[in-house]
Amino acid sequence: MKLLATLFSLAALLAAPLVSAQTPAETAAPNLAKGAEGFAGVCAACHNADGNSTIPMYSKLAGQHPEYLLKQLHEFKSGKRVDPVMQGMASILSDEDMRDIAWWLASQTSTPGFAAEKDLVTEGERIYRGGIADRNIAACAGCHSPNGAGIPSQYPRLAGQHAEYTSKQLSAFRDGTRDNSIPMHQVAAKMNDREIRAVSDYIAGLR
Repeated sequence: MKLLATLFSLAALLAAPLVSAQTPAETAAPNLAKGAEGFAGVCAACHNADGNSTIPMYSKLAGQHPEYLLKQLHEFKSGKRVDPVMQGMASILSDEDMRDIAWWLASQTSTPGFAAEKDLVTEGERIYRGGIADRNIAACAGCHSPNGAGIPSQYPRLAGQHAEYTSKQLSAFRDGTRDNSIPMHQVAAKMNDREIRAVSDYIAGLR
């Protein structure tokens, strides 16, 4: 009996950290009003008041999956995803701020984009939908869905994203300056500049 009691006590001690591992910020419901306020104060200058950036070098965030946004904010703050500007912005946000902003952005409607380089659209569509078999490049649609909606909690929405921003990120994944996604590095590492431009332009026109 003493041995059994000891085992139960040990099990309780081991389980205790798991119960308390989640922070209040992770378990509380998002406050969209505070999210809107926080976004306006910290993010709107680059990403526009409703999260639909009008500057091609800055990403559209409206309608993005909140879990993805939250992950990126945490990784900017920790330095796992390197960007001096975003690290500075994220560093002043608490976990609650990040959660509220992420869920507020997810509640906003993303504006449609458009493909600008018409001669590359066909090539971009081929890569996005079918990949490049002879170099083992997977189709983007497999993770980000045929219409670019992504898969909540796993893969980000891409539809309508600025081609310039997408191209910049693919290039960063390729050369390793953005290293917070092994699968994306493995895909982008096999792509040349034209292929990156083509698929980025096709993504901009998805809706």
